[in-house]
Amino acid sequence: MRYFVHIGYKGSNYFGWQRQPDKLSVQEIIEEKLAKIFKKPITIYGCGRTDAGVHASQYFFHMDMDKSWNFDLFFRLNRILPDDIALFDIIPVDGEPHARFDAIQRSYDFFIHTYKDPFLSQSSSLYLRKEFDLNQMRKAVNLLPKYEDYRAFCKSPDKNEHTICRVSSAQLFVNQEGDRIRFSISSNRFLGRMIRIIARKLIEIGDNTLSVDEFESHLISRNIPDKILPAHPQGLFLSRVKYPFLDIKPKAKFLNAEDSGYWKEIIVSA
Repeated sequence: MRYFVHIGYKGSNYFGWQRQPDKLSVQEIIEEKLAKIFKKPITIYGCGRTDAGVHASQYFFHMDMDKSWNFDLFFRLNRILPDDIALFDIIPVDGEPHARFDAIQRSYDFFIHTYKDPFLSQSSSLYLRKEFDLNQMRKAVNLLPKYEDYRAFCKSPDKNEHTICRVSSAQLFVNQEGDRIRFSISSNRFLGRMIRIIARKLIEIGDNTLSVDEFESHLISRNIPDKILPAHPQGLFLSRVKYPFLDIKPKAKFLNAEDSGYWKEIIVSA
């Protein structure tokens, strides 16, 4: 029987989702806890990779079990998982859908705060600024769904079979005080470091060190910029994953991401 497991995690203490030698990952922690419960190795397959320090308010993995269990796995696994990993749902599925390859849409939120705050330091990226040019940043964000090839905003584009990403939505929000910014983007797929690279370019546009025309020229030409630096990882959250057979509202609450009263969408002014 195949099961999809719905979780959320704070990535501050991990080198991303995927197992890697000599570095602690979220996958390693969960597989170790499952092995402890079932007294045998359990391999799990995640819906995608996340960079070191990146969070997921919604994440899915799948696992195959040769027989069902006769105890409360939800309670037992949550009890022994660390506080920064939470189990929300265990969902039996028909057939053999894949957590990674069958996802049809992923959504990310990237958070920026412009003042030093110890309570935001691990869940939002600090860029000390008096103000950003939000109007110009929004103009750049509006361009994203108009293009499909994101080769220019990928750390290692040649490692991919192709660099086509169908961005279905991209929005920019600000809080009432104007000192916190939220960049949201949804697509069928993303490339390595793509969102953090775009976020860094938006910050440069907000600083008036990069123009919107220069930003768009990379989308048109697909030429990789001379300086391609990703934004800080701790502001990035994988916030929603959708499947043809499964669309669950995220349960984790983080930085008011779902609170429409907290965030105001930036609309381009003339």
